[in-house]
Amino acid sequence: MNEPQARAAHYHDTVVRQFSLMAVVWGVVGMLVGVIIASQLAWPELNFGIPWLSYGRLRPLHTNAVIFAFGGCGLFATSYYVVQRTCSVPLFAPKLAAFTFWGWQLVIVAAAISLPLGYTSGKEYAELEWPIDILITLVWVSYAIVFFGTIGIRKVRHIYVANWFFGAFILAIALLHVVNSAEVPYSWMKSYSAYAGVQDAMIQWWYGHNAVGFFLTTGFLGMMYYFIPKQAERPVYSYRLSIVHFWALIFTYMWAGPHHLHYTALPDWTQSVGMVFSLILLAPSWGGMINGIMTLSGAWHKLRDDPILRFMIVSLSFYGMSTFEGPMMSIKTVNALSHYTDWTIGHVHSGALGWVGLITMGSLYYLIPRMFGQKKMYSVKAIEVHFWTATIGIVFYIAAMWIAGVMQGLMWRALNADGTLTYTFVESVKATYPFYVVRVFGGLLYLFGMLVMAWNTWMTVANGRSVTVAVPAPQAA
Repeated sequence: MNEPQARAAHYHDTVVRQFSLMAVVWGVVGMLVGVIIASQLAWPELNFGIPWLSYGRLRPLHTNAVIFAFGGCGLFATSYYVVQRTCSVPLFAPKLAAFTFWGWQLVIVAAAISLPLGYTSGKEYAELEWPIDILITLVWVSYAIVFFGTIGIRKVRHIYVANWFFGAFILAIALLHVVNSAEVPYSWMKSYSAYAGVQDAMIQWWYGHNAVGFFLTTGFLGMMYYFIPKQAERPVYSYRLSIVHFWALIFTYMWAGPHHLHYTALPDWTQSVGMVFSLILLAPSWGGMINGIMTLSGAWHKLRDDPILRFMIVSLSFYGMSTFEGPMMSIKTVNALSHYTDWTIGHVHSGALGWVGLITMGSLYYLIPRMFGQKKMYSVKAIEVHFWTATIGIVFYIAAMWIAGVMQGLMWRALNADGTLTYTFVESVKATYPFYVVRVFGGLLYLFGMLVMAWNTWMTVANGRSVTVAVPAPQAA
């Protein structure tokens, strides 16, 4: 491409704008459903006797909405934005990129209809039935073509580390989805898994834990490695550490899934392998956290005045906390106490609300004004309000679940002198009730913050305009 043509080229940001806005919309929906089901656990009558509103049907809707709708749209938006800027080229196959947007929204709408109607494969984080699974595969292959095609036509020799994380996330999720979703269709919305028994459980948690490891961690680390240096206006603390972080993380994560199956029919040695690799995971996870936080070296004062940077740095604190707690809970003796309790729920939401939620919100607060010709969001004060309500909401939520979980574990294993159980299961449920109410309060605070973000986004877009950004001309050697 000669220089006049290069100067005339523009980034394909329409799809970035679309995914950014839908991430906010689905964030509100996902958090709202979460508050509804949390309320149902405290006050079961809130399903009003309607099957479509029962906890069993809304719970997978909540997890799919938060992970794949909110988180997924955030990942599509940021990866498409980052790969263009770091490669100095427009998106490869922009029409295919447009298909990924509309196809992904169709997947989400199909989930929102089918799950409340009771259509489910019964697999954690993979509940969607076979026709929707096929659509997911088509969208994901298209996503891979666009992303790796853009890297293939890049104008810079170097591949920035954020793209390594985004690329690994795309490849791993493709592998996980295809293998775990192998199923035999029985009717147009019913299928049976290609696996059975303990093999099915093993495949499911190989998928389930790596959905956390690659969708909810590796992809969002791609966000972290681009947007924190940008917002802090500082280079990554250690580029060498970021590469070590990448290779150590993606190798180790794949083996950690069996820790979900401690004390089950899974062979004991397999459980132990999962535990050992989970413990090893602490090192690369904390290496990445330290790398992100230390990027602020010489710029700590910015945290006083920059709520967007605060979102990002506090998200890393939750990432560090969750990636310490996860390996600890994988130790068999600890797991004997924590398994099947609300401690697990606290751990999951420490990562989901604290790490995934806050890094996505911070990245979107950086992205949205730039996509609509604004220097900043409509209201910086509203970002402050969002930060504090979200953070306080997370603390209420996870503290309630931690306390409830440890209490449940202790009550369930308490024995009388004659070897009988000290407490009935119903007594543990009754003792948990106050903590369920506190969880609802924490969830409401988090939802309120999401609504503030939606208002702020609306006002920013209403006062802005879609902008066309030129691709920088190649520099002479």
